[in-house]
Amino acid sequence: MIDLYPRVLVTGGAGFIGSHLAEELLAAGHEVAVLDDLSTGSLRNIQPLIGRPGFQFHLGSVLEAAVCDTLVSRADLVIHLAAAVGVKLIFERPAETIERNVMGTSRILDACLRHCRKVFVASTSEVYGKEPRVGGARFREDDDITLGASMRWAYAASKAIDEYLARAYAQSKGLPAVVGRLFNTVGPRQSSAYGMVLPRFVSWALEGKPIQVYGDGSQTRAFCHVRDVTRAVRLLIAEPRAEGEIFNIGSSETVTILELAQRVKEATLSASEIRLIPYEQAYGPGFDDIKNRVPDLGKIHALVGYEPRYSLDAILRDVIEFVSTLLSRSTKLESAAAVSPQ
Repeated sequence: MIDLYPRVLVTGGAGFIGSHLAEELLAAGHEVAVLDDLSTGSLRNIQPLIGRPGFQFHLGSVLEAAVCDTLVSRADLVIHLAAAVGVKLIFERPAETIERNVMGTSRILDACLRHCRKVFVASTSEVYGKEPRVGGARFREDDDITLGASMRWAYAASKAIDEYLARAYAQSKGLPAVVGRLFNTVGPRQSSAYGMVLPRFVSWALEGKPIQVYGDGSQTRAFCHVRDVTRAVRLLIAEPRAEGEIFNIGSSETVTILELAQRVKEATLSASEIRLIPYEQAYGPGFDDIKNRVPDLGKIHALVGYEPRYSLDAILRDVIEFVSTLLSRSTKLESAAAVSPQ
């Protein structure tokens, strides 16, 4: 892939997924430029990359057309990950969510078309909406989309528009665009600040706090390690037949949220109690949730042979190790501050 795309621009590259992808691309020999406004990303995620040959960080937003145009013109490939993230942020600030996602993607697609650059657009399993699949069937890329009236669906609606934009540019203008629908990506560096369930559960368990499960805990999810996700993205980018298409990216191992809380508690040897919290108490009135969200991976497997490599047990080990390190570092800093002279 490096022969085709020696220079790669990653929007949202200081975020959880973007930083892992930037790290892998740089290690593979690509020159990598990251564009991020740090609204949800963090310099900590890319700190080890700063100063390394072939890596550049640009503080800026995908809403800035001139910035997008300049950086896209210098790249051979664009991986567009920049977006509003996290259920809590989305439910509380829906207008910002829609603006950043739709307008930002439009700016990137315009620049890619102008400079004839291939682009990968990250979408989400949220676009499948609220309707359960009959008999627990898994979501397929050709399923219909059914969104609810709650503002909780602002993110899903905005990402669905992103998908239609990318496909429209591919079909009517010939832009080589690939869309990936990401399902519950987890792993080291994921922040709990925006409502991400696994790092929240692990933090609460390690600190001995109650593990709060929203709703009745029967919601079914399939968590995918970030390393599996970045590998899937790289496989799709390298395959010309993926252009103009949408692919599910995730894992097939399912678990209920209540079972996840129990497994986190066991894996951390925590004495934390598990509490069921009504959605209204967690997010306020009018919140909808998706009962079951598990991908059908047949399409991506058939095209590029993708299969997830990390089990949920392996994911838990990685996340627990990462959060433990963060908490230990925080404790040491607090202790140092407490004994320092005033």
